[in-house]
Amino acid sequence: MNEKNTDQLITQVIKGIEEVKGEDITILDLRKLENTVTDYFIICSGSSNTQVDAITHSIRKTASKALKDKPFSIEGTSNSEWIIMDYINLVVHVFQKQVREYYAIEELWGDAEITNIATNY
Repeated sequence: MNEKNTDQLITQVIKGIEEVKGEDITILDLRKLENTVTDYFIICSGSSNTQVDAITHSIRKTASKALKDKPFSIEGTSNSEWIIMDYINLVVHVFQKQVREYYAIEELWGDAEITNIATNY
């Protein structure tokens, strides 16, 4: 996937999160780090397993409709505490708030360039 396509996917993922009021949206740019599994992480939070499921569904629908893109794999849907959507160059982490605080991925990847997305809700 080229950089333009990745940028478009990032835009659609954020749109999908915002459509169902996902919170604390953060982009981690991992491209300058060594030995990373992907170029970007997008991390967001939901307040319940129902909202985490809704966010995941919204991301899939939005990216598929706009770009005809679908995730290579999705993990974590059995309990919806932490769902990982792998789009190869971009990995989306949809957390319940308390699980996100526990794992603190932003701290683990502290050398990444971090962008917080402001939401208007």
